[in-house]
Amino acid sequence: MNADPADQRKLLDLADLDARIRRDEHVKGNPPQAAKVRELIAQRSSLTQELGNRSNVRDDLKAELARVESDVAVVEARVKRDAERLAAATNAKQAQSFEAELASLARRKSDLEDAEIALMEQLEAADAAVAEQEALIAETNAQGAELSAEAKRVVSEATDRLEAARRDRDAVAGAIPADLLGLYERLAARGNGAGLLRAGACEACRMVLPPSDLAEVRRAQTDEVVFCPECGAILVRTEESR
Repeated sequence: MNADPADQRKLLDLADLDARIRRDEHVKGNPPQAAKVRELIAQRSSLTQELGNRSNVRDDLKAELARVESDVAVVEARVKRDAERLAAATNAKQAQSFEAELASLARRKSDLEDAEIALMEQLEAADAAVAEQEALIAETNAQGAELSAEAKRVVSEATDRLEAARRDRDAVAGAIPADLLGLYERLAARGNGAGLLRAGACEACRMVLPPSDLAEVRRAQTDEVVFCPECGAILVRTEESR
């Protein structure tokens, strides 16, 4: 195939626009923040599970403390009742029985109060553990929100660039003869469509041409469409190719 060298040079603009379009399509579909956002979502799930465990421990301690406090109230009520009965007792044996009961209740109350203090200390630690986990989740949520906002901004910018690049591509493609454009499109669909020959290398694949292939390319007429022997792209020759 033969094509005006000026039209062949337009393929370089088209290839550059196609590369920009591919990059921004990738950014739009997978912004750089996406992986970290997914990581934070998994992290939040793990943190939330741990929060549930810590909350359950705290709730169990609250229930146990409530039970002990209820037992203390029961003992105090019995102490009050037995003290009133002792005060009203007229029989010495009966009075001794009430005194023994009161002594037993005093020991029981002391044990319950010790348990109550221990549970309150454990509950304080459990509350702190829950608060710590909630703070971690809040921090993770804040990071996720910040990254999500940044990802939306990146996607929006990539979308704007895509629209502009696609308009520019339409304009450049419209100025290239149909047969040359069709050839480029077929090649680009498989890999590299076109690349500049510079310093003996194809800029589409970055490969240096063997001397024999380079000599053959340089012998070709300026309007002849030649191809990179390495990647098959249209090898565009300009003043930089000499």
